[in-house]
Amino acid sequence: MSATTSAEMPPLPERMNPERPRPRVIIIGAGFAGITAAQRLGKLPIDVTVIDRTNHHTFQPLLYQVALAVLSPGDIAQPIRSILSRARNTEVMMDEALDIDTVARRVRLKSGAEMLYDYLILATGSTHSYFGHDDWAQLAPGLKTIEDATEIRRRVLLAFELAERQKLETGTHPPLQFVIVGGGPTGVELAGAISDIARLYMTKDFRHIDTKTAEVLILEGSPYVLGMYPPDLQQKAIDQLAALGVRVRTNAHVTDIQPGYVMVGDERIESVCTLWGAGVQASPLGKLLAKTPGVELDRKGSVFVNQYLNPKNLPEVFVCGDLAHFEQDGKQVPGVAQPALQMGGYVARRIGLLIADSDKAARMKPFRFFDKGDMATIGRKAAVARIAWPFHAHWSGFMAWASWLVVHIFFLIGFHNRLSVFSQWAYTYLRLRDGVRLILGSQELPGWEPLTEASKLPSDSEAEEETATLAAAHQPGP
Repeated sequence: MSATTSAEMPPLPERMNPERPRPRVIIIGAGFAGITAAQRLGKLPIDVTVIDRTNHHTFQPLLYQVALAVLSPGDIAQPIRSILSRARNTEVMMDEALDIDTVARRVRLKSGAEMLYDYLILATGSTHSYFGHDDWAQLAPGLKTIEDATEIRRRVLLAFELAERQKLETGTHPPLQFVIVGGGPTGVELAGAISDIARLYMTKDFRHIDTKTAEVLILEGSPYVLGMYPPDLQQKAIDQLAALGVRVRTNAHVTDIQPGYVMVGDERIESVCTLWGAGVQASPLGKLLAKTPGVELDRKGSVFVNQYLNPKNLPEVFVCGDLAHFEQDGKQVPGVAQPALQMGGYVARRIGLLIADSDKAARMKPFRFFDKGDMATIGRKAAVARIAWPFHAHWSGFMAWASWLVVHIFFLIGFHNRLSVFSQWAYTYLRLRDGVRLILGSQELPGWEPLTEASKLPSDSEAEEETATLAAAHQPGP
């Protein structure tokens, strides 16, 4: 299914309750699209309600730096109420939508409350997809939330701590091999960051293990890493990963994940810590909306929308970000931060026109994504960048890495966060020290015990040498 053509102008929505003095807009989800829409709508003569399961907005592109102890959670997250504190027409509710009645224009919340809306913006993003193997989630955490990041940090750092203890107590430890399933931006960023902390930041901190012996392996099911990037940048990424000591295997389809190992077909790959970066699916909110006749979902659960970001037959409902399946020039717009920001801004402008001047709203141009390019960081002074604006270029190495730093500092919300992240990056770069190496929660690492037992067994060469020694000891003398 493709987006509606510009000639098919959808009907303009009518107010649900014209007697109410001000129209109400409900925004579900406070990610990039939701926050942008709320900030723009905060200046209009309407009532806005922002609903999110958490009380904070997270700058997701930097989650991996929390996961690998460079930044703290507070550096990349900010309370939603603080962001919107100046918008006096906006209220924030920490709750979760359980049902949407598009006929009555009513949202039912987990708390039991029900809220009526004139306009509804759905921007709840995406979550992990384990392709029908949801049991893998406990063994290979993905990276979408602050909680995910701190769990990954716990597991990665705990692997080194347990290896140090094991080495001290027994003289040996399991190989420190980290396996990352998926070679997209998340997988590449995690792989490079693990290599950096093992080879640069922790080398002087342990007395019994050599952190530089840690290995990082990316298992990618397709023929390419960073599949959305041009071939030349894909190769640059592989070269930079190799320079960091990260191994990449493409066409490697993971068939099973168990404590301490990963299966690729019949091949068993030992893993002291397995991380997931292979697939995503839209939030469950799309399925709630699909109860409405005419609303369709793609295979990931995203909602097909027209050129005004409306689902079919629902001109008062807008879907943004990862939850929206929007096609432009015959291709689906990717579910990343840049389109989400633009969608949020567009929806706010359109709602403003629908309220103030229906004639202008009828003449409003359809949404069109303005592609400025893509960037993916790989490690210290290593990145790739496809620049589409203000000029066209493909960068890699230090230039791409420096550009990535500047762009992400710029888009962080709040001066305090920008200053904190900049100072921490400067400290890490100059002193080769990371910042927040804290292990919180359980000290159990899935699969550590089986790996420990296996490491105590002699290898084949050691066993052959021991057998030869015993045999020689029992030979009769001359």
